Amino acid sequence: MQYIKKAHKPLQLAIEDAVALVFDSPDIGELKVGDLSGIRVYKFRFNRQEYLVAYCPPAKDSPLKFLFIDFYQVGSHENFYDELKHYLRQECNKGEMK
Repeated sequence: MQYIKKAHKPLQLAIEDAVALVFDSPDIGELKVGDLSGIRVYKFRFNRQEYLVAYCPPAKDSPLKFLFIDFYQVGSHENFYDELKHYLRQECNKGEMK
């Protein structure tokens, strides 16, 4: 999450708040379909700019006692979905090489 490290401190805190909301209520984000099936996106505003957090919550029937959520990307709306698809394709290709 290099984007978060480079962001200024108030934005970092806003992102932390958004992540905490997602952990408290994993169904808070909008469920995507098509190429992004299974991914949820939570939108929040900071300084009149909309930011999105992409994540994949655990399965409903998951027997895990701890809640694990895979966070994929945080960023402004511009090119967000294209970059997310590109990232997911790269991750999928890495998994096939192992």
